[in-house]
Amino acid sequence: MTEQIIEMGRRLAALRQIQDFSEADFATRMNISTAELAAYERGEHDFSFSFLYNAASALGVDVVDLLSGDSPRLSTCCLVRRGGGYTIDRRAAYNYKHLAFTFRNKSAEPFMVTVEPRPGADAPDLHAHDGQEFNYLVSGHLRFFLGDQVYDLNPGDSIYFNSAVPHAMRALGDNPATFLAVVIGNREGAQHASV
Repeated sequence: MTEQIIEMGRRLAALRQIQDFSEADFATRMNISTAELAAYERGEHDFSFSFLYNAASALGVDVVDLLSGDSPRLSTCCLVRRGGGYTIDRRAAYNYKHLAFTFRNKSAEPFMVTVEPRPGADAPDLHAHDGQEFNYLVSGHLRFFLGDQVYDLNPGDSIYFNSAVPHAMRALGDNPATFLAVVIGNREGAQHASV
C-alpha cells in the first residue's frame, strides 16, 4: 500500500482512540469485523470513499481530516480554481478532487471525479454510505450501477439517488469519464452504513 494509505490508517486509529471508541465498538458502528478495521488502521486495506465518509461521520470529523490530517478552517467561502481541489488519488480507476476541502462544517461534500476506462475489468464493487448524492456527467460516458439497476449516462445527464443503496461507476469506451459528485449526508453517524 502507499504511504498515503498508511498515514490515513494511522489517523483513523488516532481519531478512533481520541473519540474513545474501542476497536469492537467502532467496527460494529462501521458494519465491519474488527480484523477489517485493524487492516484499515494498519494501512493494509485501501479506503473506498464510502468507508471514509462513514468513518468521518461516525468520528464527527471532516473527510479531509482523515485524508490529510488538516482540518478545514474557512467558514464563509471556499474558492477552487479550474483544475484545483484537494486530490484524492488512491485507487487505480478513480481520481477525486475535493472542491470544498478548506470549508468547515459542510452540509455537503462536492467532488470532481474522473473514472478511467478499464477494458475487460470485472464488474465494479458496489459501496454505500449514509445520505444522498447528486452526480452530473461533465464528459465521457459512464455506466452507473445502483443496486440491481444499471444506467448509461452521457454528458449533461445527471442522477440523484439514495447513497445508502450500494453503487459504483464504470467509464464506457476508451476515454475517461468526469462527473461532479455532491454527497449530502446525515452527519449524525454511520450506524446503518455499509462499506
